[in-house]
Amino acid sequence: MSKGSNNNPSRRQFLSGAAVAGAGIAVAGAARAGDPLITEVQQWARGLGEGVDATPYGLPIRFETDVVRRNVPWLTADPISSINFTPIHALDGTITPQGCAFERHHSGAIELSKDDYRLMINGLVDTPLVFTYADLERFPRQTHVYFCECAANTGMEWAGAQLNGAQFTHGMIHNMEYTGIPLRTLLEEAGFDTSAKWVYVEGADASSNGRSIPMEKALDDVLVAFKANGEALRKEHGYPVRLVVPGWEGNMWVKWLRRIEVADAPVESREETSKYTDTLANGVSRKWTWVMDAKSIITSPSPQAPIRHGHGPLVITGLAWSGRGAISRVDISKDGGKTWETARLAKPGEKMALTRFYLDTTWNGEEMLLQARAMDETGYVQPTKAQLREVRGENSIYHNNCIQTWWVQSNGEAENVEVS
Repeated sequence: MSKGSNNNPSRRQFLSGAAVAGAGIAVAGAARAGDPLITEVQQWARGLGEGVDATPYGLPIRFETDVVRRNVPWLTADPISSINFTPIHALDGTITPQGCAFERHHSGAIELSKDDYRLMINGLVDTPLVFTYADLERFPRQTHVYFCECAANTGMEWAGAQLNGAQFTHGMIHNMEYTGIPLRTLLEEAGFDTSAKWVYVEGADASSNGRSIPMEKALDDVLVAFKANGEALRKEHGYPVRLVVPGWEGNMWVKWLRRIEVADAPVESREETSKYTDTLANGVSRKWTWVMDAKSIITSPSPQAPIRHGHGPLVITGLAWSGRGAISRVDISKDGGKTWETARLAKPGEKMALTRFYLDTTWNGEEMLLQARAMDETGYVQPTKAQLREVRGENSIYHNNCIQTWWVQSNGEAENVEVS
């Protein structure tokens, strides 16, 4: 059937009103019938708006007040050591506004001024150094877009479908443009021992959140960052300085960075032994599993973003990412993985950054089991939950990158389900 026929109306026909009767889309049809929002001058066009100094720091308009971070109170005993979630279901593109980017704290977000900030480099170095914030500003800097994902993102889904919303299943992630100094530059300034194999980093907060990082990674792409999306870091994201460890679990992105120790062995801290390890079905836990493997999620339609516009053209969209490189392809299934269609990437994938994908389709009220499956430039293909369980069982917490399923019902509502 040719494009635009009565049996297969085109997107343009739907949106211009030519297919209103058959598809239930009344946008242009209402305008022809005398929609006052089109035919009459509205109150917002009858007077003056606010002046340029009404909000010295711009804020979202009141109609978007629902686009906020949310927590799940029963997840932790206290919000001081807890997490909230990025509203990924309500965003498009790839860059996460700082005000929406998820938080994870181990002892609460602290206030530390630039004047009071100090960063020490010690251990196996020729000259132990202490930098002020002003010192750091004098070093050559770089700017890169990277995603930061908590290792526990999607962790509650190991045992089955749990939370009903992309924000809660996959919202422990953000994607921001970070500006900072390559860690390599500061290590070279201190004259690090080239035979050293590790660095140990810790924060200035009460938890310190110390983590060991292999020297190979430290010298590769790790940043000592002081800007995000062009402005100063927010308090909850480590103001004034944090570590950025591209592609690796968010727990290693130490906030309020205060010390970097060059060492010949890992420290074996609490956060890398008792936590952030992968427990297998036999009870053995493996550690040093830092990389966040390829993953994807459909953000719309989804439980928090149901189909409201009726039958006709539908844009299925979501996010994909990989800690091993760039996303090369995303496939979408409408039938729970039986058949797949290749989605359109908004732009070519970038290393260790979120990629937005779209599938432009038509929906006429049929039920769907929506899934996305990501592939990265290494050839890695995002696994099903069953495939992951074969290796790790159901009692794991971290690094769950399985394919997610939304059951879209005939009324457009969506629900988190598991397809076996």
